[in-house]
Amino acid sequence: MEMGSGDDERSGILARGWLLLKALPEKFKAKMVNFAVVTKKLGQDDPRRVIHSLKVGLALSLVSLFYYFETLFNSFGVYAMWAIMTVVVVFEFSVGATLGKGLNRAMATLVAGALGIGAHYMASISGNVGEPIILGIFVFFQAAVSTFIRFFPKIKARYDYGLLIFILTFALVSVSGFREDEILEFAHKRLATVVIGACACVVVSIFVCPVWAGQDLHNLTSLNIEKLGTFLEGFGYRYFGATEDEEFKGNESFVHGYKSVLNSKTIEETLANFARWEPGHGRFMYRHPWKQYLKVGTLTRQCAYRIEALNGFLSSDIQVQPEFARKIEDTCTKMSLDSGKALKELALAVKTMTRPSSVDSHVANLKTSTKNLRCLLKSGLGNETDLLKVIPVTTVASLLIDVAMSVEEITASVNELASLAHFKQKAKDTNLTVEKRHEVVKSLAKVNAADDVITVDLESENSVPLRAS
Repeated sequence: MEMGSGDDERSGILARGWLLLKALPEKFKAKMVNFAVVTKKLGQDDPRRVIHSLKVGLALSLVSLFYYFETLFNSFGVYAMWAIMTVVVVFEFSVGATLGKGLNRAMATLVAGALGIGAHYMASISGNVGEPIILGIFVFFQAAVSTFIRFFPKIKARYDYGLLIFILTFALVSVSGFREDEILEFAHKRLATVVIGACACVVVSIFVCPVWAGQDLHNLTSLNIEKLGTFLEGFGYRYFGATEDEEFKGNESFVHGYKSVLNSKTIEETLANFARWEPGHGRFMYRHPWKQYLKVGTLTRQCAYRIEALNGFLSSDIQVQPEFARKIEDTCTKMSLDSGKALKELALAVKTMTRPSSVDSHVANLKTSTKNLRCLLKSGLGNETDLLKVIPVTTVASLLIDVAMSVEEITASVNELASLAHFKQKAKDTNLTVEKRHEVVKSLAKVNAADDVITVDLESENSVPLRAS
């Protein structure tokens, strides 16, 4: 019996092993298909990723010429490897990131190399016994001080990589000088190859399909504001159950679009840091106010947090008193709609870099609606006895008031950005509207002179000549 059971176990193990082995080709095929799908999606989501990969390959190929051509190799020797290493660690996705890293690496190598040579010279004066002690003290002191400086927030944001290279280069130059006689040649060739590698990265990054961090920050700011506007435009109709607006009837996409704004702080700060390194390009000239984008982003996130609270009431099952809700429904819906339209107008202004024109009318409507809503809340709550059923609607109304205040702050911040960045004035529409044309026709009907030419001043700057019939 025992032998039989043992044979059954072995046969069962062999059968399972055979099944696993037989299934391997199918699993491998499924994994390859999945890998192909993921790869295709990555390329379709942002084609710049494919271009960036090709740019890195191009930069590496260029600096590899130091090894392929004997003349170049004889000039730098094995030090040419530093150029290749520089390309690998410096080349980043955007121009700003690449330029920042390249300048950090080049300057840190230059300064650290010079100080390392100086430290080696001072240590050599003390003799063979004192030289390693003095060098050790210098290395310890600069490493400790440089590492502590890296903790400063502003330094860490812009020069952290440079300080890291400074520590490495100083230690390499000063310590290598203890065993190497040609310390000047070592420092010179290291600096030259690092500069060559950094220049290759910067040139390829700028002149071959450049990716500008400033442009990405600009687009992100506009998109975030637009997402908030889309939510607010549909919130009033959705919460109060109105169905007059067909655009939002049955449309669920606007509900969760704003959520990406809540966690945009890190990427905004990173893009702004990279954008400061970039030269003037396109519509973004030198000393473009990138800090103002961060201010707009902060106010946008604050508004998004209030919207997050509003969104909680869309899926809430708490019963509300319909009589009180009907009293404030029109005002709340109008506030939500005006807030959304104002934010969308601001998003368009940022995107096109033109001064917002009609947003002031929406802000004025918001101020009026806010006063009316506060009066309705005071008068309505005084007559209500069942406060538990009134609290949800009251909270929504209070949040809408806070959102309206946030919209005003965002408007002021975008106007400040428009002033600092010299946004263009939106071109006025010189065409007559239908209403104005009807008014002109009515006025002309009163004129009896058959062939008189009448100039009707419809705007302060444009007058339209019309002939009476």
